[in-house]
Amino acid sequence: MSSRSGWPTSGPPERGGEAALDDKRILLIVGGGIAAYKALELTRLLRKAGVGVRPILTKAGAEFVTPLSLSALAEDKVYSELFSLTDEAEMGHIELSRSADLVVVAPATADLMAKAANGLAGDLASTTLLATDKPVLMAPAMNVRMWEHPATRRNLETLRRDGVLFVGPDEGAMACGEFGPGRMAEPAAILQAILDALTGAAARPLTGRRAIVTAGPTAEPIDPVRLITNRSSGKQGYAIAQALAALGADVTLVSGPTALPAPAGVARVAVETAREMLAACEAALPADIAVCVAAVADWRPESLGAQKIKKGDGGPPPISLVENPDILATLSKAKARPALVVGFAAETNDVEAHARAKLDRKGCDWIVANDVSVQGTMGGDDNAVAIVSKGGIERWERAPKAEVARRLAARIAAHFA
Repeated sequence: MSSRSGWPTSGPPERGGEAALDDKRILLIVGGGIAAYKALELTRLLRKAGVGVRPILTKAGAEFVTPLSLSALAEDKVYSELFSLTDEAEMGHIELSRSADLVVVAPATADLMAKAANGLAGDLASTTLLATDKPVLMAPAMNVRMWEHPATRRNLETLRRDGVLFVGPDEGAMACGEFGPGRMAEPAAILQAILDALTGAAARPLTGRRAIVTAGPTAEPIDPVRLITNRSSGKQGYAIAQALAALGADVTLVSGPTALPAPAGVARVAVETAREMLAACEAALPADIAVCVAAVADWRPESLGAQKIKKGDGGPPPISLVENPDILATLSKAKARPALVVGFAAETNDVEAHARAKLDRKGCDWIVANDVSVQGTMGGDDNAVAIVSKGGIERWERAPKAEVARRLAARIAAHFA
């Protein structure tokens, strides 16, 4: 069916408890990349939710998905040519750029991001982005080297300053055979970001805030085979990263070695050592929030054996240790210090006393203290914490780590409110 404005309409969305979305309209720009196939599923999900979809397919995007497939799922015409006599006469790129409630770019390639950041307008997609007066949401997708390139990072910062919203990218295996950040977020995650943008969800009070979360253990090598590490699973840190992202924060998760998948919509940076973790955190600055959950090794071997240290008759070899950098203290004193710095204190005795001392020593704003001598805490699914600040101590009952994460994210949001 079509409305009088020419947009496709449908029945009420199949999403219990949400306001009807059948009057909402999306202009979907599909860039050129293998991730373009996800745009088809995203279109299907949007239509199922009752949202009208009008597609713009770039020339490169048409190398990966066909106009016929996109048109069939969107139940609307696909636009692609800037200099189309028919389209310009009937609608024109100006009206097209302003006819929707939200402009979504998925996949947002490095090329499209660069054009939008620099105000270029050489095709229908880039001209539409320059001409629109509506919010823009981008779902980046590109090779990890392209995502990490200084030019892309500059363009990303420019677009963020211009008010462009982002979802993803995720970390994972790519069609090029490499692994890392740059993989487009899954259609369900993009759908949620779209619905939040369309409804102006008050449930996302951290929108526009940037957060750094550290999680998991660090691993300090002794030789090419052995290392010093700890029992941290990363579950609490990953849950906090996910909870902050759910409230709208742009989250960088700096993770030591874990078996956990990256939360949807969170940019994960994988590290091993404490020094690598600190470097990744500093690279993620500036940020509004830093939550240091990771169980960072206090010491590392002074020297790394070039070969596996063999067992001999003279007993175990001596290992000289040196102190690792203090990530929490460094972020608390950084020139680009986050507005809120939260540390974690995993203790086995005198938990609150140690947490108070750590708060003063590190210079952070809050310490989340937990007793890891309780069986099932470190590596388990539950946690009991106390929030220690200069204002006092707030003790929470034992709960699943996901619930602890949601409560902490809500407390952080309230702090900024």
